[in-house]
Amino acid sequence: MKYNPEYHHRRSIRLKEYDYTNPNWYYITICTHNKKCFFGEIKEEKMLLNNPGKIVEEEWLKTREIREYIDLDNYVIMPNHFHGIIIESSVGATRWVAPQAPQAPTALKATTLQPCSLAAIIGQFKSKVTKRIKQIGIHNFKWQRNYYEHIIRNEEDLFRIRKYIELNPLKWKSDKYYL
Repeated sequence: MKYNPEYHHRRSIRLKEYDYTNPNWYYITICTHNKKCFFGEIKEEKMLLNNPGKIVEEEWLKTREIREYIDLDNYVIMPNHFHGIIIESSVGATRWVAPQAPQAPTALKATTLQPCSLAAIIGQFKSKVTKRIKQIGIHNFKWQRNYYEHIIRNEEDLFRIRKYIELNPLKWKSDKYYL
């Protein structure tokens, strides 16, 4: 498929007025490519994880172990997506532009993920999960590009999101990700 800037344009989901370098609570959703079910199935309103689903859970829990500046709250792994709450105590969810090297004034600026950012955490999580799932022989596994994030602004918002995560397996057949 030839590159089409109108087709490939992605609108930023970041809030222009929000300072993403502040510590915060984020609700995230990550989907598999084309919402293909890889992580298990819902039976009797409970999520039963298969091996790839267990890998997602293991890697999510490792996220807290290897990054002392975050904590994890409620999460749920569904057949084709993942919801979680991540608590960041350092930097936020933006990218940064590396400064040009003084010895190379004509070099282009490189856009990279800011270390410790929400985007870097999610990117590393997705990468680790993908690598491990492919190692067990599921070579067609892919995540959807990007992820959804929501800044949790108050206790009411937190309560609503926690309830949504908790009840997600019960509402699977009416879920927008259900195929």
